[in-house]
Amino acid sequence: MNAPVAQFAQVLRQLREERGWSQEMLAERADLNRSYLGEVERGHAIPSLITLSKLSAALEIRLSAFIARCEHI
Repeated sequence: MNAPVAQFAQVLRQLREERGWSQEMLAERADLNRSYLGEVERGHAIPSLITLSKLSAALEIRLSAFIARCEHI
């Protein structure tokens, strides 16, 4: 797995866990399939820009802040 994908996966999981949400809860809020979300969190799938936007909206974090957190791991 390449570094940016691993960093994104780690930040996504951290943000979800900080909110006390299950993968199922985040997937529902972001209108995504739960198994796909699990693949993204494991770094096995690379989300599109649309998916990134859905995730950041569901997590109530600006997309730029989300990406910035990935850069600081």
